Amino acid sequence: MTEPPVRVRIAPSPTGYLHVGTARSALFNFLYARHTGGKFLVRIEDTDKERSKPEFLEPILEGLQWLGLSWDEDIVYQSQRTERYTEYLERFLKTGDAYYCFCSPEELKAQRGQAMAEKRDPKYDRTCLGLSQAEIDARLKAGEKPAVRVRIPDGEIEYHDIAAGQLSRKSDDIEDFVVARSDGSVTYNFAVVVDDHEMGITHVIRGNDHITNTFKQVVLYRALRLNEPRFCHVPLILRPDKRKVSKRLGDKDVGEYRSMGVLPEAMVNYLALLGWSPKTDNEIYSVAELADMFDISSLSASNAVFDEEKLFAFNKTHIQRRSDHELASMVAPMIVEAGLSTKYWLETRWAYLRQVIALLKPRVQFIPEFVTLGAYFFTFDGIYETEAAAKYFTGDSADLLEALAERLEALSPFDLATTEQTLNLLAEDRGIKKAAIIHPARLAVSGMSRGPGLYEILVTLGQPIVVDRLRKAIKHIRSET
Repeated sequence: MTEPPVRVRIAPSPTGYLHVGTARSALFNFLYARHTGGKFLVRIEDTDKERSKPEFLEPILEGLQWLGLSWDEDIVYQSQRTERYTEYLERFLKTGDAYYCFCSPEELKAQRGQAMAEKRDPKYDRTCLGLSQAEIDARLKAGEKPAVRVRIPDGEIEYHDIAAGQLSRKSDDIEDFVVARSDGSVTYNFAVVVDDHEMGITHVIRGNDHITNTFKQVVLYRALRLNEPRFCHVPLILRPDKRKVSKRLGDKDVGEYRSMGVLPEAMVNYLALLGWSPKTDNEIYSVAELADMFDISSLSASNAVFDEEKLFAFNKTHIQRRSDHELASMVAPMIVEAGLSTKYWLETRWAYLRQVIALLKPRVQFIPEFVTLGAYFFTFDGIYETEAAAKYFTGDSADLLEALAERLEALSPFDLATTEQTLNLLAEDRGIKKAAIIHPARLAVSGMSRGPGLYEILVTLGQPIVVDRLRKAIKHIRSET
């Protein structure tokens, strides 16, 4: 029998921003869909009216799009599917595997309290399962609003998990849980089963904290006589202290990493390797490469630890893989926003911007660092690093910078070879080490003590700007000493 085309989904709730655990689950689903030629879908589980907030929806969808996890069909919103749930609920009641529960919250609380006092499992005692149809009809006619519960079958509930293997749970360990509340709204597990069935989901790939829910959903699939999808519960993402990654513990969401300057391909690359291995010696991959290699059977059953420093190292590597033009397109708006230049100036000097990007690229770990580490390539306010100025700006250095400025002003051509030769000859003439000139010269033209090679900085800035900044630094030093 031919297997149906793969259809997978991610189903976030708009009760918070997109955290890395949900992003990783979305990624695994996306990669599996692309690897098999299937479909990747998005469903918004927004039936929790108290916790669901519309302001969280857009950041979640933007986060998925930023990661490149594009969905293949229209988004499904649970809040728009009430009628469908009602239809399935009516069908469910007719199967005999569901029943009305008229117990009040106070009665349920008393039942559980008594069970705990008697050291029994505090689960529902099936008080309403034995009601006759006449009793049910009378109570409904009287205006009582019952909940609906599923009758858990006897024996064991089993299913095969792609990642965790064969799993089973005794029916006695699961109570007859509520599938619809007294106000008619259905609960999470019932809505999920109906939605996954109607969306044609073939594989449910999600965190292993959902395994408990899966046993309940398997009961519902079988009671409703629906085909079950294949389940694959992937390991959780943990903090270094082995607690689950959580916003409450201060862990960043995907949007925050984006704002820091993490590239989407770096995040995707790193998340893909948390719980899955391509079985190669390489670690750096493009999304297309990951999709080509992705094998759902290679998912680990062990939880993974999220290491920010490893993510940042991946980001630095992926920055190197981006072209200077791509990076310039990303950085240009940041330069304008920082007030370092204008859009027009950058557009008319694009080759210069690319040159600056190429110079800084090996030293940058986050995209905004192109701005913070390279501001002096666009404007300079004559402010120097305090500690470096105290160390390198002395009376002697002012004399050296003055001699260097004179020689550089007369230099032609002004390139890497000639600027280096000029500085070397000055050091020889004065009988000093080159560092005695390099350090104050770097500080004079950039205001910083670290950065790209001095000669690259000089040539990129250009002769007039270099000479001008050297002379301003000389004036500054002599005014301070």
